[in-house]
Amino acid sequence: MVGPLLRLAAATAAGRALKSAATEASNRALLTMGAGVAGAVGIGFFSAAALTLMERTMDPAAALAAMGCFYGLLGTGFYFAATRRRR
Repeated sequence: MVGPLLRLAAATAAGRALKSAATEASNRALLTMGAGVAGAVGIGFFSAAALTLMERTMDPAAALAAMGCFYGLLGTGFYFAATRRRR
């Protein structure tokens, strides 16, 4: 009599733990996606503002080239930092 009741209680507790873990994982995924979108929008506005300021003093093509070099160097730095961490 006690065995089936213990199995039922264990299954219920495991179900609650699994549901809680799934809810936490989905919340974490949504927060990560929200942070990524916010970061992308922030980078977009930063780039637009920097490009506007640079175009006042240099040719628009040169301003775009400078912005591209900046982001290229930044991406290269992040790439090397990520590969160094794995080793």
